[in-house]
Amino acid sequence: MFERLREAIEAALEAATPAGNPRDVVTRMHAAVVEAKVAVEKMREGVELTEQRLTRERTSLEDAERRGRMATDIGDSETADVAEQFATKHRERLAVLEHKLVAQREELALAQRELAEMRDQLDRARRDHRLTDDSHVREAWRDLNAGAAGRTGDDLEDEVLRAQFDRAAREQRAEEQLKALKKKMGK
Repeated sequence: MFERLREAIEAALEAATPAGNPRDVVTRMHAAVVEAKVAVEKMREGVELTEQRLTRERTSLEDAERRGRMATDIGDSETADVAEQFATKHRERLAVLEHKLVAQREELALAQRELAEMRDQLDRARRDHRLTDDSHVREAWRDLNAGAAGRTGDDLEDEVLRAQFDRAAREQRAEEQLKALKKKMGK
């Protein structure tokens, strides 16, 4: 999972360096950020899953220890021995899961920092190329309308362009709404 995030980061850095159409560069950077977001979310889910397993393992350990005490209290040494064997296994699993959780949390923190860096790079690229709002869409429409003042036809091409520009504006608004929602939820 971390490898995919690393690849996404490398793709974003690669996308930031080549010369060419700024929109293409920003589009590739945006795709890398989206992929990194997915990877970070999967990491977050992995942390939650490990936390749940850790809780279940603690409960199982407590149950095994309680059963061992009860068996000892009634003088059932065979059951007490079996309960101790189970308790030992649960302690071992618990230790492994605790180490795993620490590593997953550290990996998630690292991935979140790298994602934040990628977002900053994307925001800078958008600002540098004036792609932060839909002003470029309005500007393009003005140019198209000025160039097509006396023309008729090409309605299909106009519709395709309008749909593409509208989609870009919707994606930008959705991205901003997602940021606001995450900020509101504290993520």
